[in-house]
Amino acid sequence: MMSGNHKSKLIRFKILLIFVVALLWAQEGFSPAQEAPFSKILYPVLEKAACRACHNSEGVASATHLLFPEENASAEQIEAFGRSLVELVDRNKPEESLLLKKPTNRIPHAGGERIKQGSEEEAVLKAWVQRLAKLSGDELARALKHREEGGETSKRPTVALRRLTHSQYNNTVRDLLGDQSAPANQFPPEDFVNGFKNQYQAQNLSPLLVEAYSAAAERLARNAFQGGDRRALVPCKPSAACRARFVREFGLKAFRRPLESDEQKRYEDLFRRETDFYKGAQLVVEAMLQSPHFLFRLEETANPKWKPYVTATRLSYALWDSLPDAALFESAARGELASAQGVEKAARRMLDDPRARQAMDEFVAEWLRFDRLLTASKDRRRFPMFNRETAFAMTEEARSFVADLVWNDRDFTKAFTADYSFINADLATIYGVPAPAKEFDRVGFPAESERAGLLGQSLFLALTAKPDDTSPTARGLFIREQFLCQHVAEPPPGVNTNLPEITEAKPQTNRDRLREHTTNPSCATCHNLIDPIGFAFERFDAIGARRDKFKLQFFVTDEDDNRRTAKTVELPLDTGGHVAGIPDSKFSSPRELGAVLARSPQCQECLVKQYFRYTVGRMETPADRSLIRQVFDDFKKSQFHFRELMISLVRSREFSN
Repeated sequence: MMSGNHKSKLIRFKILLIFVVALLWAQEGFSPAQEAPFSKILYPVLEKAACRACHNSEGVASATHLLFPEENASAEQIEAFGRSLVELVDRNKPEESLLLKKPTNRIPHAGGERIKQGSEEEAVLKAWVQRLAKLSGDELARALKHREEGGETSKRPTVALRRLTHSQYNNTVRDLLGDQSAPANQFPPEDFVNGFKNQYQAQNLSPLLVEAYSAAAERLARNAFQGGDRRALVPCKPSAACRARFVREFGLKAFRRPLESDEQKRYEDLFRRETDFYKGAQLVVEAMLQSPHFLFRLEETANPKWKPYVTATRLSYALWDSLPDAALFESAARGELASAQGVEKAARRMLDDPRARQAMDEFVAEWLRFDRLLTASKDRRRFPMFNRETAFAMTEEARSFVADLVWNDRDFTKAFTADYSFINADLATIYGVPAPAKEFDRVGFPAESERAGLLGQSLFLALTAKPDDTSPTARGLFIREQFLCQHVAEPPPGVNTNLPEITEAKPQTNRDRLREHTTNPSCATCHNLIDPIGFAFERFDAIGARRDKFKLQFFVTDEDDNRRTAKTVELPLDTGGHVAGIPDSKFSSPRELGAVLARSPQCQECLVKQYFRYTVGRMETPADRSLIRQVFDDFKKSQFHFRELMISLVRSREFSN
C-alpha cells in the first residue's frame, strides 16, 4: 500500500502538472477543451515535406486548390488556411480525400511522395482529414469563405519611391532636353530581379551610380545650352520674370509635379549666381538632374496637391517609360485623372503615341531575356552562322512579332500558336524557308516545320541552349518561369548536375542521359516538372535549326596507320512530353505545346502577372489577387487584346478596391 506521505506527494505532483499543462495551453492560445491547432500538428508536417515549394502563388502547383499562406502569415491566417483545406476532403469518405491521397502519392502527384505511407506524419494527416470531415455547418461556411476570398487579409506593399531605370533615364532626358545620346547606357549595369530590371527592392544607389549621375547631369546641362536649341528650353526673353518662369516650368517637368514655394526660391537663387542668363539656366538644369526628385519618381503621396501628378507619373512610366507630356500634366492640373474614366481616356490617348511602342519593346526585351542571347556564345565549328548580328536578328524577330500582336489588336495567345513570324534572310536560312522580300517581313511556316509562335523562334531556342547543344532542362525551366509564372527551386547544395558521359560504346540522346534526373530522388521532384516540357524541342538545335536525328560524332584512330577518322552515329528522337499540373497536356512539338499553353488559364494569367510585375516593380502578393483577377477577366473579355490588358491594369491600379 502507498503511504500517506507518498499519496500526498503524488496529489501535489498531479496538481502541479495540471497547473503547468493549463499554463502551456494558455500560452499556445487554446483551452484543454479544444483540439490541438493546425499550426502545431499538421502545418509543421507539410512544411517539412516542402509542400510550400510548389503550392504557392508562383509555384508549379499555383493553379491547384492548395496554396500556402505567406511565410510571415499570422497564426490566425495559418489556422484559417488549415480549415480551408476542407475543400480537398471527401466528407462522406475521408479516406478517399485528395488531401490524403495526393501527398502520399496514392494517386498521381507531380511532386511525388511527400509524406511516406504508413509514417507518423501520415497518421497526423489522416487525423486532420477526419477533423475537417466533421466540421459543423458554421465552421464549414467560414472555412469555404476563407478559401473563396483567397485568404487576402494582408495589405499591398507600399512603395513610395522608385528610381528611374536606365531605360527610363534615357527616355526622360530625351523628352526633357531633346538629348538622344542615351547616357544611361554607360551607367553600371542593372540586375535582373523577379525577371525584370525595374524591381524596387534592387534599385539601390551605389557610389559608382551616384558618380555617374553627377557626370551625366553636368554633361547633359552643358550640351543642352551650348550645343542644343536654347530657345526650345527657355521659351521667353531673358529677364527676371523669365527666370522664375523657367524654374517653374522646367521644375514641373523634371520633378513631375509643381515645385513648392521654397524649392522655387532656392532654384531662383541658384539661377542668379550666374550673371549670364543661359549659364544660370544651365546651372539650374544640372542641379535638378542630380536631385532625388528627378532621379526617383513618386509612387505614393499623402500630399493632396501632388496626388494627380503622381497618377500622371505612374501612367506615363507604365505606358511610355518616360515622363508625362504637356497634355497629361494639364489633365492632372484639371483633376481629370481623379476618375477611372479619366485615367482610361488618358491611357488610350497615350497608347496611340509612338513612345508606347518603345516602352512595350523594353518590356518584351526584359520578359524574353534578350540580354542572355546577346551575350551568349556558341561553338563556332558546329554553328558557324551564329554571331552577334544573327543574335540581334533573333531579338528583332521576337520584338516585331510581339509588336504585331499588340498594336494590331490580335489575340495575344497567338504568341504561342501563330504559324508565321517576321524574319530576315539570315533567319530564313536557319529556318529553311524562302527569304522575305524585305527585312523582317512576315513569313509563314509550313506545317511540317512544327514551329509555332515564340516557342518556334530562334530567340527562345538559342537562349535556352548550351554553347554546343540543346538543353531540355533549360527550355522547360524557361517555360515554367516566363510563361507559367511558376518558380522551380534551385538544385540542393552538393548535388552533382553532370550528366553521364557519351561514349562510342554507349551513344545516348539527351533524353536518355536525362533519365538520371528521374531516377535520382534528390533530382526527380523538380526535373519531372521541367524536363518533360523541354523534350518537345529536341528537333531544334542550339540556334533553332531543325534536325530530324540526334547526331553524335566520334573520332576513331586506325591502329595500322594511326590516322583519325570521324564516325557519325545518328539516333532517333523521342519528343513526346507533358506539362505536369495542366490536364490533357501531352505534346510532341513546339506547335502542339504552344496550343496547350494558349488554352491554359495558368499561361493566360501569367501574361497578366508578368506585365503587373514589370509595371508595378514588384512581385504580386495575396493582397493583389483581386486586382489581377479583374485585369485577367478584362483581358479575356477583350479576346486577349494586350492593349486592353494594359488599360485595365493602369485603371484598376488607380481605382481598385
